[in-house]
Amino acid sequence: MLSKDVFLGVVDAAPLVAMDMVVVRGGTEILLGLRNNRPAQGYWFVPGGRIRKNEPMQAALARVAQDELGLQLAALPVPPRHIGAFEHFYTDCFTGDNGVSTHYVVMGNLIALPAGTELAAADAQHSALRWWPLAQAQASEQVHRFTKDYVDAILLSNM
Repeated sequence: MLSKDVFLGVVDAAPLVAMDMVVVRGGTEILLGLRNNRPAQGYWFVPGGRIRKNEPMQAALARVAQDELGLQLAALPVPPRHIGAFEHFYTDCFTGDNGVSTHYVVMGNLIALPAGTELAAADAQHSALRWWPLAQAQASEQVHRFTKDYVDAILLSNM
């Protein structure tokens, strides 16, 4: 792990690369977490996390799925499907609104689960997890606009 100061320097100087999980249940609901941390603090957002140095993307996705949702990707009936690369620009960063912005390049990954599937409780990144009907997530001001981009992508792809 990088120290806080070293990581702040990375955030200030370069984009971060992450894997986001667009978890959809029964084709009608999306799993969102209420963010504890900056950026996007206080918004409902898809679970996800940074790719670590020398970590293959699929290994990062599996790690984040396990850490944030207790989900074993290898046990899924249908493997995750890449739905595109997205850019997220924030005016703040993990240390607050201190003049350092955050730029993420994010690989969106659709994880389709059967209706009725339940997942682990919230983790350190989220104060709550909730299943949202897709149309409700798209319309809510509590859902971050970058999450709405994922909803658009899955609605356009007809899953």
